[in-house]
Amino acid sequence: MRVITDRPKRIFAIGDLHGCLDELNLIITFLKEDQGACSEDLFVFIGDYIDRGKESRQVIEYLLSLQSEWPRTVFIKGNHEDMLLDFLGLGGRCGDVYLSNGGDEFFKSYGLDPALPQSELLERLPVEHLEFLKKLELAVCLAEFVFVHAGVSPDRPLEEQDLRDLMWIRADFIHAEHRLGKTVVFGHTPFEDVLLHLPFKIGIDTGLVYGNKLSVVELVHGTLYQVEREGLEVGVHDLSARLFKP
Repeated sequence: MRVITDRPKRIFAIGDLHGCLDELNLIITFLKEDQGACSEDLFVFIGDYIDRGKESRQVIEYLLSLQSEWPRTVFIKGNHEDMLLDFLGLGGRCGDVYLSNGGDEFFKSYGLDPALPQSELLERLPVEHLEFLKKLELAVCLAEFVFVHAGVSPDRPLEEQDLRDLMWIRADFIHAEHRLGKTVVFGHTPFEDVLLHLPFKIGIDTGLVYGNKLSVVELVHGTLYQVEREGLEVGVHDLSARLFKP
């Protein structure tokens, strides 16, 4: 697990995208132009950038552009990226159920038929996109926060976490407390609104691809930014009283 030692001006944690480009573009543009987001801030994307939605390729291209502008941006690996890598023979797990979990939309966004031979899929997918997917991180620790896609096993210390749990765990983590001494920021399981179970966890997947909204939580000052599916405005909400209870 990588530990980030410097403290950024602000920490923006971004929920699951699942191939939804417009809402991503709207909220990042708002953060830059209205909120002054810059290289002194840190963006942490929580995984599941692809599948289900129709613009997986465009989302990856957007994230690569953002990474070029702000190289410190953190990209966590979601279970959907892990399934895709396994489907392509590049490591990972559960590739056998990838297409039935929305993976066909990933290939459609590249104009590809997922029934093509694996070698041809690899040849026709952009190299920089494959490299992006292979370099995604499983977990990152920063100050009082741990960022993972799905959660952690509540009974294990950080250094003994199972890789599958980091990308797949649900109820055993969500309905439990843990003793890690840090707040786990996670996605994977969609909620109607951001889940605050402090000091244990913050769930930021609010079901964008299912017609709900994209959520971005700024963790230093306690601000929530949200945009509805196909929405045209970004809502701003003060979470400081709930995040920073005395």
